Amino acid sequence: MSLNAFQIRMPPNIQSVQVGEHQVVFIDDFLQDPQALLEAACKSEFQPCPGMNEGKGYPGIRARVPADYSANLTALMEPLIRLNFQVDESLKMRKSDCTFSLTTMRPEALGPLQRTPHFDASTAHHMAVLLFLCDENHGGTGFYRHKTTCLQQITADTSERYLDTYYAELNASPPKPRYFDEGDEHFEFLGMMPARFNRLVIYRGSLLHTACINPQRSITSDPRRGRLTVNTFYDF
Repeated sequence: MSLNAFQIRMPPNIQSVQVGEHQVVFIDDFLQDPQALLEAACKSEFQPCPGMNEGKGYPGIRARVPADYSANLTALMEPLIRLNFQVDESLKMRKSDCTFSLTTMRPEALGPLQRTPHFDASTAHHMAVLLFLCDENHGGTGFYRHKTTCLQQITADTSERYLDTYYAELNASPPKPRYFDEGDEHFEFLGMMPARFNRLVIYRGSLLHTACINPQRSITSDPRRGRLTVNTFYDF
């Protein structure tokens, strides 16, 4: 498949919103032909995410994304992230695999760690890049503040304090078996980036966040009907 199969619409309409104290960047109508990537997902072989059956990590299945999409994405993301998130040019970029992701676990099967907001990494420039290949009926990505520590972002300096407090709260009062959304006694809801078909979202992976899931619509392994996203991580 040629690079043109997953061509990014040019020029990209780069927008940003403030969520709490932090910036979230997004690009609507990201790909010229998003249906081509959806068709690729439908032909992919999905596997359970590592740790899923132990109640950890992403609560669903994943598959590798075509390398052509990954190459097009990275060519744009490196300069865009450096400019919009103030990443020094001297820092070398590292990239994860691009993966299709589908949420498949029922709320009652979630482990305690999957029922609360999380952070991906505490490094300074760990960036999450998420492409929605589903519509607004599948929720979005929510962002939160931890009430006890007042933290919205977990850094190397704050991770130990945060995790000690978080696990103490988790053990004292296990969260209800549900997909997290609008907050509870421990986490304040700051805002959500809604799902929209062909919307790309970029944010620091150190922010406390979670996928806001609609279980009635989103829990399925069918890429055409489920909460299909493409997940990629960059670090500098």
